[in-house]
Amino acid sequence: MTKLAILGTRGIPARYGGFETFAEQLSTRLAGMGVDVSVFCPASARKGADSYRGVTLKFVKFPNLGKYSEMFWDALCFCVVRRRFDVVYMLGLGGAFMAWVPRLFGVAVWINTDGIEWKRTKFTWPQRAYLAAAEAMSVLFASRIVADAAAIAEYLRSRYPGIRKKICTIAYGAEIPAESPLEELIEEWNLTPRAYYIVVSRLEPENHVLEIIEGFEQANSRLPLIIVGSIAAPNEYVRRLLTRRSARIQFLGAIYDSRKLTALRFHSHAHIHGHSVGGTNPSLLEAMACSSLVIAHDNPFNREVLDDCGLFFRNNKELAAAVNHIDMREVDPAILGKRATERIRKHYQWDQVADSYLDLLKATGT
Repeated sequence: MTKLAILGTRGIPARYGGFETFAEQLSTRLAGMGVDVSVFCPASARKGADSYRGVTLKFVKFPNLGKYSEMFWDALCFCVVRRRFDVVYMLGLGGAFMAWVPRLFGVAVWINTDGIEWKRTKFTWPQRAYLAAAEAMSVLFASRIVADAAAIAEYLRSRYPGIRKKICTIAYGAEIPAESPLEELIEEWNLTPRAYYIVVSRLEPENHVLEIIEGFEQANSRLPLIIVGSIAAPNEYVRRLLTRRSARIQFLGAIYDSRKLTALRFHSHAHIHGHSVGGTNPSLLEAMACSSLVIAHDNPFNREVLDDCGLFFRNNKELAAAVNHIDMREVDPAILGKRATERIRKHYQWDQVADSYLDLLKATGT
């Protein structure tokens, strides 16, 4: 039986972001396929159980080192796993400088680079320099680089032409709701189905939240724009966003209840997606799975995922025009929303993702 360790998350079951959801969805499916899967978790995340749906949970203690905690946590996990697994799969680049440790013991190391991290403006210049170096170290030390989008794989191949054979592409997945979420789930925000636009995003510059707000303010729509994203302990950028709060621009804060978040997406008039430096973004997949009409920032990553199932914008004027087209019924949200869900069903289901990883595990073992 193949033994797989998944590192780089805050643990499962998922309570946080995309990597945690990915780890849960992948690990539980692979465990059901006969793979011996362990997910490494911070000791602080322990809730009592040492397993979850057939997946072993490994809890590791480490000191709180402030903003460096995640990097050293990842590095420590590379040291802890050593020779106990056939494959070690690290999600993210933080601890890439220690990826060589398991390989000394004959263990295959996979790394998911998670987009082009060093381009994220939320990081300081020293942090971005480190992430650029970590990307290079991951390419050097890993036995396999997994890109979550073809555009990311092409970027890596062009930047590091000597390692083309190391790179493979396996996207994330999304779950299509089995039934329509209850309308009552959005009532606490006094929302009416199909009578609001929505953004679900970390409030960061590369997600173009400010441009989205500016474009929406220029549009003629009478519907509100609902923004879901953490506004606790706001930084300068978030404070700037909050100055635009009004009856038309509403901030709901972070929402971690998946049922409510699905309902908000499902019952929206349209979903505006501004991410620009990632690969296959989970938020975009989840909007498409909810049959939402998506207006996405025009970049290769979003084009690859959404294809012809939505609308695109490059600046606030184009976003305003897209909103006006929708409100004037020049675009049918229902038709494009259904088309988007069919694209999820065909290309981005978790079972398909797990099958691809199982094939990769079998190939690694040969």
